[in-house]
Amino acid sequence: MALSRLDNLYRAVILDHSNHPHHRGSLDIATQIDMNNPTCGDVIKLSVAFDGDTISDIAFDGSGCSISTSSASMMTDAVIGKTKKEAYQLAEIFSEMVQGVEDPDQEKLGEAKFLAGVAKFPQRIKCATLSWNALKKALESGNEGIAVNLEEHK
Repeated sequence: MALSRLDNLYRAVILDHSNHPHHRGSLDIATQIDMNNPTCGDVIKLSVAFDGDTISDIAFDGSGCSISTSSASMMTDAVIGKTKKEAYQLAEIFSEMVQGVEDPDQEKLGEAKFLAGVAKFPQRIKCATLSWNALKKALESGNEGIAVNLEEHK
């Protein structure tokens, strides 16, 4: 497949997730994490429900650019049914990927691997990682919800 056709496919997937995000909303009984990126105005409220050590459900709400929204949508798809450890590892793989680090485990990210091109646009990295950073906080916080300013969480 020609590179331009592949780029068009990636853009189409990203736009589809942005326009029709998966798992948008909130969960009543869940760990709640609020985060924002003050440099561009992206805001996310992440709800994560656990069944023991496994993510049984996840949802997000908020406002953000197409990269932020599509990344959150893709992240929710990638982590449902994963253990806390597996989800945290995916978040680490994603963070490295959008900074330009290649890893064969990127295939585990599902459609989120299509955001690898964000590495070419450093100003968009925080947009792409906002939801993944919120996920890390949810995994670290247990059942306590917290609000985080992304500028303070580097």
